[in-house]
Amino acid sequence: MATTLSFSFTFDLFLLLCASLLCCCYGEHKALFVFGDSLFDAGNNKYLNRSTVLAAERWPYGETFFKRPTGRLSDGRLVPDFLAKFAKLPFLPPYLQPGTRKWINGVNFASAGAAVLDQNYTETIDLRTQLSNFKKVKEFFRQKLGDPEANKLLHSAVYLLSIGGNDYFKIHQNNNTSDQSYRRKYVGTVIGNLTSVLQEIYVLGGRKIAFQNAGPLGCTPTMKIDPTLGDSCAQEPCTLAQMHNAALSATLKKLSKRLPGFKYSIFDYYNSLLERINNPSKYGLKEGKSACCGSGPYRGSNCAGGRNGTTSFELCSNPSEYIWFDGGHTTEATNRQLAQLMWSGPSNVTGPVNLKQLFKFV
Repeated sequence: MATTLSFSFTFDLFLLLCASLLCCCYGEHKALFVFGDSLFDAGNNKYLNRSTVLAAERWPYGETFFKRPTGRLSDGRLVPDFLAKFAKLPFLPPYLQPGTRKWINGVNFASAGAAVLDQNYTETIDLRTQLSNFKKVKEFFRQKLGDPEANKLLHSAVYLLSIGGNDYFKIHQNNNTSDQSYRRKYVGTVIGNLTSVLQEIYVLGGRKIAFQNAGPLGCTPTMKIDPTLGDSCAQEPCTLAQMHNAALSATLKKLSKRLPGFKYSIFDYYNSLLERINNPSKYGLKEGKSACCGSGPYRGSNCAGGRNGTTSFELCSNPSEYIWFDGGHTTEATNRQLAQLMWSGPSNVTGPVNLKQLFKFV
């Protein structure tokens, strides 16, 4: 056991020193740290102590690229996977993945079901806990690299977030959204908690923040199952997402003025995805309303057999023709397009700078 532990420590140190040399000599190595929910979860939830096997651990999830389920809620790669590729980084490991801590290029802390407000969901890793995990990663770097190199790595890194949708799904499900004053107060609470986390990331060394804003929450196949909607989206979740996005944009602008060295990028996920839902053929896709995998109206539920894996479901023959893979998550083909917009899109889509520009900031 002592020999194994010694080897693991030495190998971790070797990886970190190699990356440290790359940082010093070439000045190009930039890490990517990912926080968020199911849109960004690369498999953390499968390492939690859960009473059931996750749908994302069953076929057909992962079928397109990985040829096996990885814990990602898609047929293949997610937006952070493509962004890492564009930044010339490898796949970022889920934080909870056992084994050697290959964190020098970044880590994925995201967790399916996560919310900003920690009381909303169980059997998931809320944003505050993701932040606590990041603090442990910082301490790991401090111990292995020393403070100067650890701080240099964290200052140059990009911090990518996509979270908030589950907070608004929750109150919509509880029918608490009809009162405008309540909506404003609730959005303010979510944004306030999110701001607190961003400020802590800043104190810990983070300077470059990238956000994928809230999407058109009422337009997912799962939301459209409601027969009273017809072919329309559910308006309340969309309204909450729009309120959230306006408040998020204002908050990041204020932080950039108040915190020295703070840079940010916001990807307009809401309108970019909505445009593809309404006009799929314009973007080389065929189906924008129904999911590739699932059962019932719009195939909006039970992909991979639902919670217990026993419910029958349908599966399309070519996921790359669809916006949605399941009732709430996009296909690899869609994720690739979204990631490209986030990486190098114009300022009216991803601004005030895109991620390619954000990575270049010292």
